[in-house]
Amino acid sequence: MPLMELNAKALPAILRGPRTERRRLLVNDSACWASVRGDGSLALDGQTVTHLPPCEPTKINCVHLIYSSRGIESRNTATPTETPTYFMKPVTALNGHGGELVKPADCTYLNYEGEFPAVIGKVCRNVTPDEAWDYVAGFAPALGMGLQNLRTTDRGSVLRLKSADGLLPIGPGLVRGVKFFEQTLRTYRNGLVVQEARIGEEMIWGPHYMIADIACHITLVAGDVILTGTPCHSRSLDVGDLIEVEISSLGRLASRVLAGPVPRAAARGVGDAPADSAEVRRVARGTDERVLERMLSACRRASLEGKDGGRP
Repeated sequence: MPLMELNAKALPAILRGPRTERRRLLVNDSACWASVRGDGSLALDGQTVTHLPPCEPTKINCVHLIYSSRGIESRNTATPTETPTYFMKPVTALNGHGGELVKPADCTYLNYEGEFPAVIGKVCRNVTPDEAWDYVAGFAPALGMGLQNLRTTDRGSVLRLKSADGLLPIGPGLVRGVKFFEQTLRTYRNGLVVQEARIGEEMIWGPHYMIADIACHITLVAGDVILTGTPCHSRSLDVGDLIEVEISSLGRLASRVLAGPVPRAAARGVGDAPADSAEVRRVARGTDERVLERMLSACRRASLEGKDGGRP
């Protein structure tokens, strides 16, 4: 069922209001869950907190191309595959709102991808797309970062490219009661919009379809993550950049890029070195002629702002 047709039917419970949000936090060295009040404040007055990812998955499932604008940019077609295709990330890739993104010194391209996950709320296997909604605990903004110089090294597996430690911030909280297909996804680089998509208009398959598809053969358990892809204009970030993804009614997630050293083993020649091949550059730099000029212009300005110190 196309996402926009959900309005014509009884909405699944996960999409019906009122909106609720819960955040997983580190308070006094202990992890806990806290509710967000109607005014946006946390029900933890006077406490100093660190945001943790609002999920504790056993596996992170990701889809390749699912937004029509991304398909047009990368393959010059709005529907690049007949059905979704997937890959996985380890749980060590997780990070929270405000977490730091480390760009190793031997990698030139660290690309952003603004997206959102569906987080599973209970054991799920062998369900239909319509049934899949009942297994969702909530949704949240996410940044799926990629070390594109490892694309050639990984020989198509995208294992290290997409899975480096801490390069998957999710948060700030887990949200229910929002019609996500009516919302807009925006990614900001140093305060300027560099990705924008109306979710219901661009998503080719909804999270309910992906959950049912994956759960044909893989059991999903509470906390597991289904990352739902990104629209066009994924580009590389510089050290010092502030990168944020905002999904209207879900929240706004922020992280900053820090410089990291060359890994010790890599510095000694262990493994295939990060590359700057034609294929790496093709994906990391994108296809500008298939992207709106305002996005390209914003990314150029954001790069200059980052060099001048970025957004406070």
